[in-house]
Amino acid sequence: MKIAVVAASGRVGRKVVAEAASRGFEVTAFVRRSVEVDGAAKVIVKDIFDLERRDLENFDAVVDCFGAWSPETLPLHSTTLKHLCDILSGSNVRLLVVGGAGSLYVDKAHTTQLLNTPEFPAEYFPTAQAQTKELAELRERDDVKWTFVSPAADFRADGERTGKYILAGEEFTLNAAGESIISYADYALAMVDEIAGGNHIRQRISVVKA
Repeated sequence: MKIAVVAASGRVGRKVVAEAASRGFEVTAFVRRSVEVDGAAKVIVKDIFDLERRDLENFDAVVDCFGAWSPETLPLHSTTLKHLCDILSGSNVRLLVVGGAGSLYVDKAHTTQLLNTPEFPAEYFPTAQAQTKELAELRERDDVKWTFVSPAADFRADGERTGKYILAGEEFTLNAAGESIISYADYALAMVDEIAGGNHIRQRISVVKA
């Protein structure tokens, strides 16, 4: 299986590349600046907005690991994803997006999202809002085989790889210990499992530590 990881030099991107490579997938890492990415069969230096259909058309799946946090760059969550959708439109290449937890629903009726609850940390609200917006826009795309993968609320960069996780859906989910935690390593495991399985086309899924 051939996989492209866009924005592969970030911490999540590197974990996805390493996990996919360990499973025998052929991984191409797309980065904005020249860096080494362990596990990548090839590293291509190219900005997301410069990517064309021909750059991605021969892959089985593309993983979008783009992230932005400063106020002036937050709109890029939507614009970069739109660009990827546009160049993959009508193709059989699957697009898997590293999402956020803020858009998860906290009620069965799906009327309230996590970011709109009183307990949600104010400092994370702008990023959560941007990622919630990109998910809403992604739901409008019936021309792309997308999957949006939300991590748990406590997304731990340096957490251990346990090799286990709970696969959930649209709703905010706690594990047996009452926690919403996932390490980057276990998140990458879940992402690569989803690439291999391909079971959630045009759906949002979520993962939490088992």
